[in-house]
This record gives sequence, C-alpha cells and structure tokens, in this order.
Amino acid sequence: MEGWVRLSERDQVVITLRPYAAGETIQLDNNVVMTVREQVPKGHKIVTSPVAAGQDVYKFGYSIGKAVKELQPGDWVHTHNLRTGLGDILDYRYEPEEQVGFGQEAQAGSVNYHPNRQFNGYVRANGEVGIRNEVWIINTVGCINKTCEILARRADEQFRGRVDGVFHFAHPFGCSQLGDDLAHTQKLLASLVHHPNAGAVLVVGLGCENNGIDSFKKAIGNYDPERVKFLKSQEEEDELEAGMELLEQLVDYASAFGREPVPVSKLKLGLKCGGSDGLSGITANPLVGAVSDRLIDAGGTAILTEVPEMFGAETILMNRAADEQVFSNIVSLINEFKHYYIRHGQVIYDNPSPGNKEGGITTLEEKSLGCTQKGGHATVNDVVKYGDRVAKNGLNLLEAPGNDLVSVTALAAAGAHIVLFTTGRGTPFGGPVPTVKISTNTELAVRKKNWIDYNAGQLLEDKSMTEMTDELWNDLISLASGERRTHNERNGFREIAIFKDGVIL
Repeated sequence: MEGWVRLSERDQVVITLRPYAAGETIQLDNNVVMTVREQVPKGHKIVTSPVAAGQDVYKFGYSIGKAVKELQPGDWVHTHNLRTGLGDILDYRYEPEEQVGFGQEAQAGSVNYHPNRQFNGYVRANGEVGIRNEVWIINTVGCINKTCEILARRADEQFRGRVDGVFHFAHPFGCSQLGDDLAHTQKLLASLVHHPNAGAVLVVGLGCENNGIDSFKKAIGNYDPERVKFLKSQEEEDELEAGMELLEQLVDYASAFGREPVPVSKLKLGLKCGGSDGLSGITANPLVGAVSDRLIDAGGTAILTEVPEMFGAETILMNRAADEQVFSNIVSLINEFKHYYIRHGQVIYDNPSPGNKEGGITTLEEKSLGCTQKGGHATVNDVVKYGDRVAKNGLNLLEAPGNDLVSVTALAAAGAHIVLFTTGRGTPFGGPVPTVKISTNTELAVRKKNWIDYNAGQLLEDKSMTEMTDELWNDLISLASGERRTHNERNGFREIAIFKDGVIL
C-alpha cells in the first residue's frame, strides 16, 4: 500500500500512513509528483492542491474547516493553518436520502453472513435476553460504595461458578442532588437495574439520601421481586450479614438460567470511540459501521452516542432519519446539547482533545465525520434521552457527552449488551458490559496487547473490509455466547460514571 490515502475525489488532502520528512516526494493519484514541504507525522494531512485563505478544506468528501492562510501543495495541514468552520445554533432542513443498508451494499462479498444467525444467550422472565448471567449491586448513594465493594468481593468468592460474577459499580452521587440532576442519576441507575446481563440485582441504600430506596423504586418502575431485592443499611444491625443473605437468594434465582439459542436480532451494540487519531475514520470506525449495518440488517440494534462529536456531521444523520419526527428529534438532540455548552459559558466547538490533535485530528468537524462512521449507513429509527432504554430496533442516537466513562455507562443503561470502543491511542477502562477495544493501528495493538481486543489496523495491511467485517462479526457472536471474554472483563475493569449537570447542596 502507498504511504498515504485519499478518502474522496473531492478531498484536497491525503492522510499519511507513515511519517514523512521535509523534502520527500509523493506520487499522487493523478501521477503528479509532489514534494513534502515540512515534517508530517503519521495519520496527519498533507494538502495536494492550492487552497486560498478562508476556503474550505475537504476530507471524507466534506469540509473539515477553513484554511487560516493560503495552503500550497506539500503543506502539513493542522491546527496552525486550519480552523473550524462551524457556527453556533443552526437551522436545519429535512432532506432525506435514499437509504442503503448492509444487505444491499456489502453482503455480496461476504461468505459468512447469515441474517438468521443465532447466539447462545440467557432468556429472562420478561423475554429480554442477556449475554452474561451476573449479579449486580447497585447503590443508591455514594456513601456506601465501600460497603457494596465488600459485599461484591465476598459474594463473588463465595458463589463463584454459580453465576458469571458478582459486581458493584461505584459512583459518588445520590445525595444532595436536586431536580433534573437527581432525576438523571435515578433514571440512569434504574436502567442499569433492568439490564438483562444482570440475572439478579441487589439495590443498597443508606437510608437518609435524596435517592432513597422508596424514591428509587418509583424510578425503577415494575420489577420482579425475585430478581431485584433491596437493603437499607441504616435499618440493619449488620448490613454486611444482611446483604450476604440477600445475595445468596439472588444467586439462587440467577443460577437457574442457562444459555439457549436466540436470534442475533436480540443483540444490542453500543458504538463508541475514545482517544481517536487520524486513522480512526479510515480503519476502526468504518469497520464498526460495517458490523453495525450487518446487525441492523439482521434485525438487531445499534446505539450511537457522543452528541458533541456529531457537531459538524449532524446533517448526515438528520438526512438518514426514518421520518420527519425522528429528524425533529435529532435537531433537538443537537441544539439542546449546544445550549448546554452555552448555559455553562463554554465554547461549543472547543474540541478535539490534545490527544486527538497529536494523532492528526484538527477540527471538530473532522473528528465528527470520522466518529459518525461508526453508525454505518442505516436509517436512524429513534432518538433516546439520557438514562432511557432503547425501545426500537435499528440505529438509535443516544443523548450523552463524549466523555468515555459517561457515554459507555449511558450505552449500557440504554441496553447495549456489548460496547464496541474504537481507539487510536488506547485505554484500559471498561464499562458494566463487555467493552471491546478496537485499535485503529497495528502499532497500538502490538504495544498494548492487554488492552486491545481487535486490530482494525490490518485494513491498511493485508485484509479487506469484507474479510474483517466477517471476522469481527464472528468474534462478537462468540463473545455474546460466552465463549470469549474481553480484556476489561478478564482484568476486572468495570466502571460507571453519571452525567452531572446541577446543584449539589
């Protein structure tokens, strides 16, 4: 493969697949030989035709910003000479596109794709399906994190082998919160209580918090008293002894479930990227988009979030809305998140992060155009509020920020069985559900083999997109069937973070 790639005929830039030194020459796709004018890192951009100051610079076939000054062929294009071209609150018009799904455009090249594929999951009493049979401890308030941690450790040791594990997810909230801020916490935790990867759940409260058990029960709504049990710590002489008694009952209940074949249409994937680089939009994100399309074509569900990383690419998603109501909901999703920035006096487009920039991403629209590729080409069927659970199959957009821990927690709460997490720089963290780390480049996969589950960098080496889609698809079926574990599961890295937007007393 060449040492560079151009993603669209409209683009005035190529992306480097290796570092270039000043004075090196590149033979372009039109056979013109261009001299690189300065040192350019791997994953960054080199302009191949003149661009006047103030003009749009294109990558992915879309504008990724405005030239700050005149650009000459061979120039390195980055933060020193490219700025965002985005405005603040915009007006949008619904211009629906003809929808193309996986079955129409990529199925022909696959020898392993079967829309009626099954995996072995746990069918719950309410008909939902889980891919793990765990017991979760959900605390209503941060004051009892350590109590819950001790309970989880003791129960996991005592009941090992009967369920897939006993887990607690620490958080600092539930007390001294008011209004919508408290409601966000309750709704998020209540959705985790309902997650089918948890065969049973112990809810532990302190007794004096705003998010007290009686209040939290209202947020949970209907529940099976055999599956969900409650403990008020202040009312127990020995909360650890009482907690272990309840956990034994819950393990007895959960251990009665066994794996059985279920259609892949029951599977829900969360789509997330973190620590992106200049190759994210070339390798890992399009690969995840292809897998997302395949699942949706089979009747399954994919959930795309990170709303601030839709800014600049939002019209692509809007024009794929199932109808005008979904379009209107996407507009509200985008504009309400912009108002959140404005309310706190922050610049809407103060993104990418320092790590993104080091990896070759210059502007938010460039980051967003790469980020939204995780959603493939499917129709957007619904928009889901933060903390809510998905109600429709197909592609869903979820309200949540770009922060890795907050967004992965929201994806799990929305119902994702697995989160596909693409990264160009790497991270060890995992959410409440299996978190598949997919590297954008081979160097990261080799260097961080205890973090990375799948190497999408092979797309730049010896594998095709169809071949890798088949491979990742088969890996996910195996993962959902309990035949494999992700690194975050094996390492015990399971965390949650709750979106905070309000007053603490």
